[in-house]
This record gives sequence, C-alpha cells and structure tokens, in this order.
Amino acid sequence: MSKQTHSVPRFPSLRKFWKPAVVTGAGGTSLVIWFEEIIAFAADFIGVILLTILGGLICPFDNFIFKSRTPRREDLKDATNKGVKK
Repeated sequence: MSKQTHSVPRFPSLRKFWKPAVVTGAGGTSLVIWFEEIIAFAADFIGVILLTILGGLICPFDNFIFKSRTPRREDLKDATNKGVKK
C-alpha cells in the first residue's frame, strides 16, 4: 500500500474555469477576459443588491423625517388659528 501524495491546488474554484478559457483561445488573454467578465457580472449584481438595501433604508428614513411636517389633530380642530403663523 503506497501513500501517494498529490498537491492540493490553492484555488479549487478556479479549476472549473480553465477548460472554457482553453477552448476559447488557449492563451492568457482569454483567461483574463473570462475573469474580467465574471468580475463585471459580480459588480453589477452587488450594485443591484446595494440599491435594494439603500432603498429600503431611505424609505423609513423619509417617512420619519417628513412625518413631522403633517398637521396634528389639534391644528386641524382649532379653527380660530387656521392660516395664522405663529
């Protein structure tokens, strides 16, 4: 029984991308273009996620800020001070 030691690749997730790069051009440039496209897609995806999160944060903040601008019940019931600035 022999114990064979084989090196474990540093980046196992990159193993699945080398074949399409070799098929499309077999050069380093095609590999760079592949990774550039993957990074561009990830950046777009992250932008959409952040836009959703920031929109969710802005909506309650907007409601909190502008709720103070709505008239109170006491202001609507008191007809004597209607239109008079204090």
